[in-house]
Amino acid sequence: MSPGDYGTKAVPTYVAAEAETTPLPKIVVPAPPPPPRGGKGLGDLPMHVVYKSIAAVTAVAAAGVAGFVLLSGGEDDASATSAIAARSAVASPPASVPTTSAATTGGPAATPMTTPVASPLVASPAASSLASPATTPGAVTAVMQAALSDPRIPALPERDRQLGRLYGMAAKTRGALKDERSGVAFPRFAEEWKLTPASPFATRQMLPKIKGTSFRGMLVSCLVPIPVQASPRDTAFLAARWTLNHHPSGATIRWTASQPITVGERDGWLLGYTVNYTIKGKQRKAAAALALVDVPKDKPALVFVTIPDTQRKHWRDINTVMSRIRVL
Repeated sequence: MSPGDYGTKAVPTYVAAEAETTPLPKIVVPAPPPPPRGGKGLGDLPMHVVYKSIAAVTAVAAAGVAGFVLLSGGEDDASATSAIAARSAVASPPASVPTTSAATTGGPAATPMTTPVASPLVASPAASSLASPATTPGAVTAVMQAALSDPRIPALPERDRQLGRLYGMAAKTRGALKDERSGVAFPRFAEEWKLTPASPFATRQMLPKIKGTSFRGMLVSCLVPIPVQASPRDTAFLAARWTLNHHPSGATIRWTASQPITVGERDGWLLGYTVNYTIKGKQRKAAAALALVDVPKDKPALVFVTIPDTQRKHWRDINTVMSRIRVL
């Protein structure tokens, strides 16, 4: 072959024969192992398949819950709806911002919802104003039933009965004793009556001690220490029962007066009674009275006086006290 023939002549036959007989290397891809009997596990699936499966299951569950809420009626539907509303109230917009209806998201209506949504975290004044158990209707009924069944104190007279003029001579007074805590004023006696430490009352005046007994004449005032009833008459009845705590053990009551009173422009109720008891085997008694007066306080004011028969010359002082009470 001459130099000018390079690239123009055919490739020698031995070269072609060598190319046809030279074996090409084979690429062998190993076969995948057989899947387990139970099928592919979650870890063997591609991640995009796993995500799509989870999304599909979630959508089906949500649709099932929504269908159950829509199809279930009556009380279950109301309770479920109120529970959902209570949980979502915290995240709801303020009442001044209207919440649009489903129309803004493609629904059939477009009327804005302007009803305020109450947050469960803020108590209303009515809910936060919890009544004392002693003044609830059930508790008041129980208190009255207990008092009416107490053998020491009979039921009040059906008709009003005026307080009569009691035995003795009225003691001298020196002005009025003002009870700012209870909101009332009444006579302050001179001479034998003495001011003494008041606790647990607001004010207290006492007659001299009596030999052989610790019980003596006492005049006190305070806000009524028992549950207030619907009527002043019933409240006074319970107050009279409470005064037995300040008489000798085993004392009983007999009514001598029961009447409505007016102190200034305030209403009230007056009870007069005899307290019977035994001291050292002897039958004794005391004259007593109380006035329940409506005052500008949380509870009515109570003025209570009791004088034993050993100091009966002071019984007229009961008339003085009951006739000269005034509201501060």
